[in-house]
Amino acid sequence: MPALSGLDAAAELADVWESQAAPGTAFPALVFVTAYDHYALAAFEAHAVDYLLKPVQPARLDKTVAKLKQALSNHSQPALDFETTLAQLRGLLTATPLTVSPPLKVLQVSVGTAIHLLPVNEVLVFEAVDKYVQVLTANHAYLIRTPLKDLLPQLDLAVFWQIHRGTVVNVTCIDAVTRDEAGKLSVSLRGKPGKLAVSRLYAHLFKAM
Repeated sequence: MPALSGLDAAAELADVWESQAAPGTAFPALVFVTAYDHYALAAFEAHAVDYLLKPVQPARLDKTVAKLKQALSNHSQPALDFETTLAQLRGLLTATPLTVSPPLKVLQVSVGTAIHLLPVNEVLVFEAVDKYVQVLTANHAYLIRTPLKDLLPQLDLAVFWQIHRGTVVNVTCIDAVTRDEAGKLSVSLRGKPGKLAVSRLYAHLFKAM
């Protein structure tokens, strides 16, 4: 898939579902086609309706179709509510890699012909921009080539919170969290004008606020 993975597409669909779907429409049952290894497959087993491992085998596909037909026709089993679906997607998005390294302390960023060593704790926001990640501090903006999905596992997740598919913020720099008339959240950061949207997938991070 260009631009988005299947999981990214499901997350984006969930983010807009309540505001754009017809009233009473159930969220689609999700089946992922994946080439992930065994630790990720365990997450799919736990959180998705089903998964298909590449290369897809006809017998396994038939089994998945039968499973979906049974689930859709079994009216005695209510469909998962939307909040449960969001929780399952969060579980997939935050599946822990087998090897976890110590959090990244310094970023190497290019400025002209020089490479600067930027302390990670000075970063306010990481934003996905096409194939790059924009790194914003209070006074500067840098571009790095590491994709956000590869950078995120290297960060201290107690400090850097993902609030949208393409946005990670330094929680120690959050000044305020606001809710608009439609119930959507946004955050304001000290040292950065404007607001950053919070996806429904990550709104639970600010539930106590």
